[in-house]
Amino acid sequence: MPTFLDFEKPIAELDARVAELRDTAEAGAVNIDSEIAKLRAKSEKLLRETYQKLTPWQKTQVARHPERPHFKDYVAALIEEFVPLAGDRTFGEDNAIVGGLGKLGGRRIMLIGHEKGDDTASRLKHNFGMAKPEGYRKAIRLMEMADRFGLPVVTLVDTPGAFPGVQAEERGQAEAIARSTEACLSLSVPLIAAVVGEGGSGGAIALAAANRVLMLEHSVYAVISPEGCASILWRTAEKAADAAEAMRVTAGDLKDLGVIDRIVEEPLGGAHRDPATAIATLGAAVGAELDTLTALSPAAIKADRRTKFLSIH
Repeated sequence: MPTFLDFEKPIAELDARVAELRDTAEAGAVNIDSEIAKLRAKSEKLLRETYQKLTPWQKTQVARHPERPHFKDYVAALIEEFVPLAGDRTFGEDNAIVGGLGKLGGRRIMLIGHEKGDDTASRLKHNFGMAKPEGYRKAIRLMEMADRFGLPVVTLVDTPGAFPGVQAEERGQAEAIARSTEACLSLSVPLIAAVVGEGGSGGAIALAAANRVLMLEHSVYAVISPEGCASILWRTAEKAADAAEAMRVTAGDLKDLGVIDRIVEEPLGGAHRDPATAIATLGAAVGAELDTLTALSPAAIKADRRTKFLSIH
């Protein structure tokens, strides 16, 4: 049984009723297949109607869904011969950002991305996807390695933001984020970024200053979280829904603004309901963008990226 969000309660009730009827049918008491089919159809219809009119705040909740595919899931399903590369060669390893070499559709790439974790132990290990300076310095090292060997770079963005702790600030968090953004902009190889969950603040842009920025349909991308924005403007996080509306955090809004280049459709009800399809769809979209960009010269790739960002108003 999937985890239901607050606005999905009517759908949850229908699915619970379907489960009860299925148990009754399996017990051999009565034949109620037709009733189950009707309830399933009603549930799917309600699911479709609900997801066609999600508010920005509801999309934020979907983007944070605990069962949404994470970096490790994309690696397992899409990347062949993945070789993880660790450490920033300065301080140490940061598990919030993971990267390595591998093949996507037979093409060798450097893959880098945030990993949030999917249970208590892994979330603590990966610091909920909030990277410290050594994470961004590792990303820089891997991007520069890819540039030397002529390998396209693909990044998967999924973070509420960079880690704001005192020790991270002492080790130069802001400088590391700025240098990582600079490294993205300086690459002479194609860089494709995909926001697959949350794209929060500088912690996201440090991996997303790319030739092409893709977003999954129900992901969000913003300079600050809705709760953070609400706390600043209204002195309460309870206004997060209003903040999300005003901030224009959704893929549709950002496509209209020219901040992103492509929206990748998710399965009905979000990527968490059908991770395999969501992952495959994103893989195909990234592959298509790489097919276009790898035909360009290094100078043209850098010029393309420069033009993209200078054209954002």
